[in-house]
Parts: sequence; structure tokens; C-alpha cells
Amino acid sequence: MDMEQIAARGLVLLGCGRMGSAMLAGWLERGIPREAVWVMDPNPSDWLRATGVNINAAAPDRPAIVLVAVKPQVMGAALPSLKSHGGGETLFISVAAGTTIATYEALMGAGTPVIRAMPNTPAAIGRGITALIGNSHASADHMAQAEGLMQAVGETVRLDSEAQMDAVTGVSGSGPAYVFHLIETLAAAGEAQGLSGELALQLATATVAGAGALAQSSDDSPAQLRVNVTSPNGTTQAALEVLMNEEKGFPPLLRRAVAAAADRSKELSNG
Repeated sequence: MDMEQIAARGLVLLGCGRMGSAMLAGWLERGIPREAVWVMDPNPSDWLRATGVNINAAAPDRPAIVLVAVKPQVMGAALPSLKSHGGGETLFISVAAGTTIATYEALMGAGTPVIRAMPNTPAAIGRGITALIGNSHASADHMAQAEGLMQAVGETVRLDSEAQMDAVTGVSGSGPAYVFHLIETLAAAGEAQGLSGELALQLATATVAGAGALAQSSDDSPAQLRVNVTSPNGTTQAALEVLMNEEKGFPPLLRRAVAAAADRSKELSNG
């Protein structure tokens, strides 16, 4: 990211809940000066107050970046305060779910550079992944700046079109909840086989976390890693015959789950 431009013109963060706080912590660790950050939040946390950034103070006239991280239900009240920054000098980055690029353009003018981002909750520990898409006025430099900011909380990917955001929501945006539920149900299944609840949960949590880390660090595909664990006619194969069933297993279940999330994302975006 362009530290000099941010230091000179300022960065405005609208909303500092869990996601906003995670991003702000990452930026400060990467060297963005505290005095160059303005945070607008109606209920600043004790942690936020201790960071030394500007809180609910008058923002610069033409900040380098405004990053919108408010909850969708308060978006309508928050957006009008941004109108004065529209027109092209300030880059807008939105991590607000369900708010389209067209919504920002309608409020601030079509000439405003806008980048929509979809992070997920593991960003809170720096292990998130964020999908990015910009409008026609978002330059290569703007995209690089947005990537730099979002890489403070994990990986980034670029999309080909905003229409892909609904599918991204279904896979990575809502996806952590699917994995948490997998841990819950795997532990419950272990408990049903005679393990204590505490032991079953410890085994399930460590197994899912370890398998995810192995999948991310290995050169092998997830399919190959699965094969590596599966001995012919062994215990894993017996389980996979249930889980990989094309009628009742993971394949149709996850297709339906991701489609349901993507469909709901479309509904929310369309108001």
C-alpha cells in the first residue's frame, strides 16, 4: 500500500466492530501512522481508544482512502456522510456485505473509484481471505492499495466481475460457519461413540484445524490428501462411503448449502 499517500492524506475507517478492529490492528502493525487514521464509530471500544488513532473527529477533506466497515443494517444512515468525499480523489473500499458498487456510485457519483471486498471472520487472527472487485474508475494502483490493506488480515484474491460476489459469499464469506458446524457435529458423533464431550471436542477441533493447515501448506490437492489417508477397505474408506455418497453425502449437501447462501446474498443485494 502507498504509505506516503496515506500518511499525507489520511485513511478513514467507518465502523470499527470485529472486522474493523482486526483490520486496524493489522494496519498499525504494518506501520500506518496512528495520527493518519480517522475512525468513525458510535460506540468506540476501550481497545480502540487505546490505539491513539483519531476517533469521531473531523476527517480530512480529501482522504486517500475511506474504508466502509459498518453493518448492513446501519448502512443507510452511514452513507450520506460519505457523499462529500465522492468524485474521484478518494478511493472507497467497502467490506459491508450486500452493498453493491452501484449503491456507492449512485450516492457519490459514477466517477468515484470504488472497490468492493468480501473478507471472512478468520481475519480476526490474520488468517482471513478477501475477494476484491473494483469499478471502472478503480485503477491498478487503487487495487494494489486495497490488496495491501486487506492483506494485513490474510490472503486476497481478485474477481473477474461483481456477480461472483454471491458465490464468494457462499464459499468463503459464510464458509467459516460451515466448518464450525462440522466441528460441532464431528464432536457430537464422537461423544455418541463413547468419548467424553470435552475430549471429543478437543479431537474434532484439532483435527479440522490441522487438516486445513495441511491442505493449505501441501503441494498435493485435497483429493490426493484424502487418498493418502484412505487405506483400501479400512476405517477411513468406510466413513467416506457415507460422506461421499452422491445422493445423501457431502457433495449434494454442500451444493445446496452454498447455493442457499449465494441466493440469499443476491436477495440482500437487490434490497
